[in-house]
Amino acid sequence: MIKKYLFIFFFLIIAIIPTTLNGQHSIAREWNEQLLEAIRKDFARPTVHARNLFHSSALMYDAWAIFNNAAQPVFLGTTFGDYFTDYAPIAIPINKKEASKEIMSYAVFRLLIHRFENSPNALETLASLEEFFTSLGYDKSNTSLDYSNGSYAALGNYMASKMIDFGLQDGANEDNAYENQFYETINNPLALELYENNDEIDPNRWQPLAFDVFIDQSGNPFPLNTPAFLSPEWGEVTPFSLQNTDLEILDNGFDSYVYNNPEAPVYIQNSNENGIEDPYKWHFSLVISWSAQLDPTDDVLINISPNTIGNVALSDFPATFNEYKNFYNFENGGDIGEGHQENPTTSEAYEDNFVKRADYARVLAEFWADGPDSETPPGHWFTILNYVSDHPLSKKTFGNSSRELHTLEWDVKSYLTLSGAMHDVAINIWGIKGYYDYIRPISAIRYMASKGQSTNMSLPNYDPHGLPLIENLIAVIAEGDALAGSNNQHLGKIKIKSWKGPDFINDPDMDVAGVDWIRGTHWWPYQRPSFVTPPFAGYLSGHSAFSRAASEVLTLITNDAFFPGGMGVFDVTQNDFLVFEQGPTENFSLQWATYRDASDQTSLSRIWGGIHPPIDDIKGRIIGDKIGKEAFDFANTFFSTSLDVQNEINTVDITVSPNPVLENLTITTTLDNLTRLDIYNVLGVKVFSEEIDNTHSVDLSNLKAGVYFVKINSSNENIHFMKKIIKLNQ
Repeated sequence: MIKKYLFIFFFLIIAIIPTTLNGQHSIAREWNEQLLEAIRKDFARPTVHARNLFHSSALMYDAWAIFNNAAQPVFLGTTFGDYFTDYAPIAIPINKKEASKEIMSYAVFRLLIHRFENSPNALETLASLEEFFTSLGYDKSNTSLDYSNGSYAALGNYMASKMIDFGLQDGANEDNAYENQFYETINNPLALELYENNDEIDPNRWQPLAFDVFIDQSGNPFPLNTPAFLSPEWGEVTPFSLQNTDLEILDNGFDSYVYNNPEAPVYIQNSNENGIEDPYKWHFSLVISWSAQLDPTDDVLINISPNTIGNVALSDFPATFNEYKNFYNFENGGDIGEGHQENPTTSEAYEDNFVKRADYARVLAEFWADGPDSETPPGHWFTILNYVSDHPLSKKTFGNSSRELHTLEWDVKSYLTLSGAMHDVAINIWGIKGYYDYIRPISAIRYMASKGQSTNMSLPNYDPHGLPLIENLIAVIAEGDALAGSNNQHLGKIKIKSWKGPDFINDPDMDVAGVDWIRGTHWWPYQRPSFVTPPFAGYLSGHSAFSRAASEVLTLITNDAFFPGGMGVFDVTQNDFLVFEQGPTENFSLQWATYRDASDQTSLSRIWGGIHPPIDDIKGRIIGDKIGKEAFDFANTFFSTSLDVQNEINTVDITVSPNPVLENLTITTTLDNLTRLDIYNVLGVKVFSEEIDNTHSVDLSNLKAGVYFVKINSSNENIHFMKKIIKLNQ
């Protein structure tokens, strides 16, 4: 049986609706698809690929923006992250579309050839990129960077070369294959299949995993059997819209760059009995409880219709321990979401959608797990964006504008916004991961089980760091128990009811591990045995932050919280979807009303899959929400202006410097009748005003990074000077 492990979304509205034909796709869309395919064949590196998506999207946007008076390039002719890209404007072509296509194609082709030359499937990837590039009629041997004669190919090559140079100094350590420079783990690796006691580790810190053969999330064999922490120093990478005011540089034995510091996670307590009241033990015990829901012989049905799940407001997210306990359903799975009353497109109620809880949880865990053929979480959301772009009910009216955009303009603006958000999430979340270095469930659960139980001193194997005893979930192995061993060698140890793990699966096409009592030191997340858990710390969840940021971007660019038609659907076929084991047991459909609902289900899937406890989830969602909105606002500063300011007024009698400006803008003039300086954002909103004289320094340190217009007025209210300026992060 050929298993389908699809991560390209085919959202349907009741029945299949035709989408845009490939021939109607823009050149930006076609290059985005090329990049997504290259990512699927590369190592699963969410940070690296979020950066690849952003850098390629910025090149595509700039190739379009240079021929549009109302648009401001991101990199070309500007300073970005203290890196200046010189640009002598090229002549406006008669056919802007074809010129942008040529510039864009050379730029993205050169960048991707550079970025994927060391991919594990480089021969296949590079050949595919070259085949597509030459199919457009372009010459791969044309490597000139001199565009002074008006060569669009040379301009594309030049843009790629500058982006490559930028990437070699942006803090990613690309020149050294993105290797860690300072971080060191403090825990020895956990040899998964030896089932040894794991009681000698620091239970608050990340633990590497040792494999006979490690296969990453994209299905690539890894050269080391103990993968290192991926990107713990990524917080130092140059961001898109993250603000220096949200940045802390913390001492982690090295400078750890942390934006939007969520503060520390919960650490294990020395429980004085009743261990479940320790938040640490509660969070990881909930992972055990949800793992016990993955048995397809369990006939518990749940309604997964949008009329029952989703519609959780940002204000509903928990902050205190009691709020966490109320937000997540410990015994039955899921959260407090109550769904939506009706489909806003049809004005009809959403129909019930009852399925086995075990099928739903297993499918959800694998659907969002980014296994073989995955484009990683950042790329995953690009497949959703591309679906939205293609959908016949979608209108390409960006944000709250009523102007419908041509496909190319829509694509380059959407890609820049989404990729900027994904890039910032990677920087923000992995900076947090590297600093807090927090443990994963595979290590925490095996650690506590090795210690014993923390509920009752009068029972065997009590330890303040042990697992809490929970009826029908976590217990002490008693005499006569099948798990006690032939010589009662395991008597008094801890057993848990959970998914039994890969030891019970010989053929994943035919076998099901099921749920039963197992020794706590034998616990596995619902994953493949050659992967188990991503090779980096858990706190905070990248899936939660990526998904929430993307859902905010999609909501804002479409000006609609709902999927086109009011519902997104993914159809699942009986015994033809799951990869970790056989299943599901019946056909059904995953359904989401809104982008945020899909994002929230992503977060829950990581708990059912045994990858994250709740403490990793919520603050990831909150930071993702903030980043998505900020990336949208910042991207809009490059797009257009409602002010009549494209025609700048420059006079030798007035100068402003420096431009770009970091903090203080100095006005110098020989005139004596100037009265006021006004600064407008690109939407025409006045954001700053100050009285001036003939020599004046204006403090702009509180102004956000972006593109602005300076107006200088005289005493008779005439405009004497108008100029575009760029404000950079400090």
